[in-house]
Amino acid sequence: MAALYHQRWSIEQVFDELKVHLPERRVLLRSKTPDLVEQEFYALLLAHAAIRRLMAAAALATGHRAKDLSFVHAVRVLQRRLPAAAAIPP
Repeated sequence: MAALYHQRWSIEQVFDELKVHLPERRVLLRSKTPDLVEQEFYALLLAHAAIRRLMAAAALATGHRAKDLSFVHAVRVLQRRLPAAAAIPP
C-alpha cells in the first residue's frame, strides 16, 4: 500500500503541473469537437513531456537529480527565454 501511495502521489503531481502550472491559468480546452479536444489534451501532454525532458537534461548537466528540480521554475525560465528564441529566423 505504501508503494502505491507514492505512485498515486506522483500521478497527482503531474495532474497539478498540467492543470495549474503549465498553462498559468485554469486549463480551458476551447475546441468544439471531441477529436479536437483530444488533440489539445495531447498537445498539453507533449508540452509537459518536453519540459520534463529539458529538466532531465539540465539535471544531468549540473549533476543534480531531475526530481529535485522545480517544474514551476522550469516553466518560468522557458516563458522568459522562448520569446527571444522565437525571434531568430528559421
